[in-house]
Amino acid sequence: MFLKGLQIIPADTKFDIIGKRKIAFAMSCVLLAMSIFFIATKGLHFGIDFTGGTVIEIQTEKAEDLSMLRVALNNLDLGSVSLQTFGAETELLIRLPEQEGDVKEQDAAIDKVMVMLTERITDGYELRRTEFVGPQVGEELKKAGLMAIIFSLGGILLYIWFRFEWQFGVAAIAALAHDAIATIGLFAFFQMEFNLSTVAALLMIAGYSINDTVVVFDRVREMLRKYKKTALGEVFNIAINSTLSRTVMTSVTTLLALIALWLFGGEVIQGFVDALIFGIVIGTYSSIFVASPVLMFFDLRHGIKKAAVEDDAAGDTKQA
Repeated sequence: MFLKGLQIIPADTKFDIIGKRKIAFAMSCVLLAMSIFFIATKGLHFGIDFTGGTVIEIQTEKAEDLSMLRVALNNLDLGSVSLQTFGAETELLIRLPEQEGDVKEQDAAIDKVMVMLTERITDGYELRRTEFVGPQVGEELKKAGLMAIIFSLGGILLYIWFRFEWQFGVAAIAALAHDAIATIGLFAFFQMEFNLSTVAALLMIAGYSINDTVVVFDRVREMLRKYKKTALGEVFNIAINSTLSRTVMTSVTTLLALIALWLFGGEVIQGFVDALIFGIVIGTYSSIFVASPVLMFFDLRHGIKKAAVEDDAAGDTKQA
């Protein structure tokens, strides 16, 4: 006896997705408003990639008194030095701001910190890594990351425009902007470190989300040509429901891999995985409840009929 394939969502669903679009839009507006609010008020906790400075990671034998270490670090007159745990209580992360002067000044600041740690941590410690990024490099990386996001969204818009029609491109970009703003808002709210890995995660989220959206759009266009006299909302529901099982299953299998990374990948990729997990969830939501309902604002019937007439004309020309 063969086991039937696992189906989280039945293949013959008839959910009224379009009928609930006003509720979905309201939820999305609240989410975006909160994200923009947190980005504007709390700002992003930029990592060393963008701000410049030095990061020192150490592992101690036992949990140390962080308040005592913070006082000792601030007494070194190196500027605003931050100290925090990095996963376990024995893993510490120290951030030093950019020091005035050349490389020698940066090395001297690191030496001061290392001497203080040797004096204060009596049980010893292990130096894991030391990273330095200059402020000019940080600004260049910040601009490069922003341009990467803008160009990727622009490229996706052009692809969808040529692949379908311009209305589909606008709807796809609206869904991608929704995903990006919500993910950045999450980082602003929890003050998680925003670095180059996070930018890479945003680009991956955009790629994943547009993949789902293209599948739905392709089915929407197919159903519009098949059901020419059916109400537009009903046609959209048929298209979305026909791809719902595939969309959910793809997201679930991807999340299983990401959860494994979240559990066993360590703190180094924690922010990257956090962004992907949230992005996959919000991207799946936007493909179903944002991208397709946005198309309802456009006159798709006219575009589809025009394309069908052109196809018929081309067929007649070939036969002749």
